[in-house]
Amino acid sequence: MGDMLKDKVTIVTGSGRGIGRGIAILMASEGASVVVNDLGGAVDGTGAASSPADEVVSEIKAAGGNAVANYESVATMEGGEAIVKSAIDNFGKLDIVVTPAGILRDRMIFNMTEEEWDAVIAVHLKGTFSVSKYASILFRQQRSGCIITFSSTSGLYGNSGQANYGAAKDGIAGFTRGVARDLGRYGVRVNSISPGASSRMTATVPASAQQVRAASGIQASGPARPTLELNREPEDVAPFVTWLASDAAKDVNGYVFHVTGGQISLMNNPEISRSMQVAGNWTVDEIAVMFPGTLGMDLVNPAPRQAPRE
Repeated sequence: MGDMLKDKVTIVTGSGRGIGRGIAILMASEGASVVVNDLGGAVDGTGAASSPADEVVSEIKAAGGNAVANYESVATMEGGEAIVKSAIDNFGKLDIVVTPAGILRDRMIFNMTEEEWDAVIAVHLKGTFSVSKYASILFRQQRSGCIITFSSTSGLYGNSGQANYGAAKDGIAGFTRGVARDLGRYGVRVNSISPGASSRMTATVPASAQQVRAASGIQASGPARPTLELNREPEDVAPFVTWLASDAAKDVNGYVFHVTGGQISLMNNPEISRSMQVAGNWTVDEIAVMFPGTLGMDLVNPAPRQAPRE
């Protein structure tokens, strides 16, 4: 047992499996008391079961740690409030919130249903808000606290078939930057993780979809791969999240980090890469002349038009 998070109380959403599970177990091993939140649903968010959260709690306790299970859905405000209340009721306080809970409903935009859109946005984006909102009330009062959200390269760069997931994940990156400015003055830190790890969610992506994404250039334009990436286990994300939640990272606020295998990367905030400017206003004709050699220079279409099939 370590002591990096000694006497801290943390909530980890979606921690019955995958990345969340690894974070909950490592944080507990570093001295934190953990609310293991998991609805226990399938990858698409349907169904519910108490066993995933219960099993992680049992594992933490068997190793000498302290944890309680919580089965609320993050997709409702009532659920978010109840998750935060669970920390207060069981441990008397709250110091850290980590929000990796998520589902997948992959579909090309022209086939995506309203329900598939709403379900993914609700769990990822609203689910991040629902827990963070109620935690932030406490954090503002006590003038301390840490929130760690979960974005994704699907949002930061884009993935075919994931308009709903990507919108939610890029929204979480924007949420993180905004809330870091809301709460930083009160001594509260808010950062985000873009994880690269194999999990039951990534295992559901068909090989055909993986090929489309690879062909789109996402692998080339995304974060550089580590020289020696031996694995992408979900537990590999936990060490950096645990450090980021500790007092050792007290001055880190408002950033997105990509974590995969043996590599940790600081992602840049959106910034201007090139501009074109005239005195006054542009005309359409002037833009037509100037764009190709300025802003349009070297632009790559991530999904070039395909020839129609015979």
